[in-house]
Amino acid sequence: LHLVALNLPFSGDMRADFQCFQQAQLAGLTTTFRAFLSSHLQDLATVVRKTDRYNLPIVNLKGETLFKNWESIFNGNGGQFNIHVPIYSFDGRNVMTDPSWPQKVIWHGSTANGIRLVSNYCEAWHTADLAAMGQASPLKTGKLLDQKAYSCSNQFIVLCIENSFVS
Repeated sequence: LHLVALNLPFSGDMRADFQCFQQAQLAGLTTTFRAFLSSHLQDLATVVRKTDRYNLPIVNLKGETLFKNWESIFNGNGGQFNIHVPIYSFDGRNVMTDPSWPQKVIWHGSTANGIRLVSNYCEAWHTADLAAMGQASPLKTGKLLDQKAYSCSNQFIVLCIENSFVS
């Protein structure tokens, strides 16, 4: 399953699932992509289909392994990954080094176990208000689910996950 970033950073007011769908299509990817975010309807840990959570690796756009499988992201260690394996945007840029993302932080709105944090998910990703808070993770920590709260006015990286495998 591919883990890919949107082509630009976003504040807490985003239509992330739609952006993931649209940018994946434009990149020529035919499978379904969902935002790597907890929402008012779903915890991040359940975004990927049950049948695909254990046996498929999570890879970047170039097929390099980031995680053994989906479940391994939510084992309580904060989604630890190898920071030497790049995360690419749909248009092929490395979000860790490209200046289009000045802040190397990803939104997630979740606990370390992928459960939604209702107090820290920018009002279900519908506000960029300075006073509202969203849970995010600085990528330099080597974790996708590090637990830091930021103002929803920040423009951070938004990741998308391929939520089901089609051979």
